[in-house]
Amino acid sequence: QVQLVESGGGLVQAGGSLRLSCTASGRTLSGYSMGWFRQAPGKEREFVAAINYGLGRTYYADSVKGRFTISRDNAKNTVYLQMNSLNPEDTAVYYCVGRREVGSSYYYTDLRWATYDYWGQGTQVTVSS
Repeated sequence: QVQLVESGGGLVQAGGSLRLSCTASGRTLSGYSMGWFRQAPGKEREFVAAINYGLGRTYYADSVKGRFTISRDNAKNTVYLQMNSLNPEDTAVYYCVGRREVGSSYYYTDLRWATYDYWGQGTQVTVSS
């Protein structure tokens, strides 16, 4: 069965950095666009970042643009989220997500609004003041 496993979450002080990793098992990342969502207590789940399969395009929520960087290493079957300049508003459970691209969808789909088929269990990120 397909499984996405996140790691790298933890507690960090405001202004610090964390690097999240997501490794896929049961499949490779070939043909998949990947991304990250997060959900903070009392808030709805929101899109954070994504990277498409075919072209390597990246997408970011306005709230993290310039601070977070998503990347992927297909050889390692892993996607990363480098988070810099963290603030308490970034505190949330972060979920790795995957989407299989079919046909030309990799070219035209805006991953900020796309649906994702695979979700990890999440990893907690807590940013203290």
